[in-house]
Amino acid sequence: MQLPYELALGWRYTRAGRATRRNGFISFISGVSMLGIALGVAALIIVLSVMNGFQKEVRDRMLGVVSHIEIFAPNGAALPDPARTLAEARRNPEVIGAATFVAAQALIARGEDMKGTIVRGIDPAHEGEVTDVAAALKPEVMRRLVPGAFGVVLGAELARGLGVRTGDPVTLVAPSGQVTPAGVVPRLKQLTVVGTFDSGHYEYDSALVMLHQDDAARIFRLEGPTGIRLRLKDLHRAPEVARELAATLSGDLLIRDWTQQNKTWFSAVQLEKRMMFIILTLIVAVAAFNLVSTLVMTVTDKRADIAILRTLGASPASIMGVFVVQGAMVGVIGTLAGLGLGLLVAFNIDVIVPFLERLFHASFLPKDIYLISRMPSEPQRSDIVPIAVIALILAFVATLYPSWRASRVNPAEALRYE
Repeated sequence: MQLPYELALGWRYTRAGRATRRNGFISFISGVSMLGIALGVAALIIVLSVMNGFQKEVRDRMLGVVSHIEIFAPNGAALPDPARTLAEARRNPEVIGAATFVAAQALIARGEDMKGTIVRGIDPAHEGEVTDVAAALKPEVMRRLVPGAFGVVLGAELARGLGVRTGDPVTLVAPSGQVTPAGVVPRLKQLTVVGTFDSGHYEYDSALVMLHQDDAARIFRLEGPTGIRLRLKDLHRAPEVARELAATLSGDLLIRDWTQQNKTWFSAVQLEKRMMFIILTLIVAVAAFNLVSTLVMTVTDKRADIAILRTLGASPASIMGVFVVQGAMVGVIGTLAGLGLGLLVAFNIDVIVPFLERLFHASFLPKDIYLISRMPSEPQRSDIVPIAVIALILAFVATLYPSWRASRVNPAEALRYE
């Protein structure tokens, strides 16, 4: 099957044409444009894939510790009727797990070392229904959390910072003190470390402690649990389910879903992702508009060819089509090369980054800063398709002006000095 001559000529010009010094330079500029588009597309895919992976990794690890929805009483008070609230929450078809808890803040000390902590009193029998970190703990650790024993499970980083292991005693300092004739003195309670957990999320591993909810209620002088934590079938429906529960639960209760607990962080990640998309798209745009100079030089070099084609009956639209094809070929090849390179790196970043870290003896993601210690990646079609479409559109738009100039060449003037 014979190709239309516009396509054949455009492809021929893309491949360099005659082996002259000028054509070689034009071909070099065309290759630079193609390489720029490929690198820009690859950079966009890699960066957005890493940001998607980072967001998913942190979200999953965060949800391994926090629940999808929390129901709690105002001002940190105990729930008025936990059993009734539990029963009402479980009636929602989206709820697949529920457990009561006590939430407070305190200091934990070992010798001269003291750390601020998030205290969570849990129901060991049901905590595994609402968090992955509790489900991952060994059964014997959960069995050690019995009322009155005052056992405590520490985050791995917190235990490392205090220098304690299983069986060691630690001291919990409650924020509200005891009133004595000598004044207000802190309330202290000695606890025994019965285990540690590692959620992979530094913020919680370095600050969270878990003990039985009855022990927590006694230490903080509460009459019962301060809230209920829920796990849903679909975590993405948490805001919708929270609104449903607000309409069906009895009493003056506050409801918070996981998107509200970390709203600032997730909003910042989304904003950063949009800004990176815009910035890296400008790189693709610069490379695409290099095609303007390439095609302008090609048109100047091919004026005689254009004039001959016009005298043989080629229309201005056909001449324009030849150079649109040439520019589009550069855009298509550059975009496909960028897609291939970007996806290759994005799908193998878990191998590439550790190799570079070993090579340069560096850690690219210190987990005390970035919450996670490995580089994640999650290429998504919703990112890749727009990237490819935008690159192709920019390359096509860049061909219009030079192609229009080619169609306006006067055959008589072009052949006058040939």
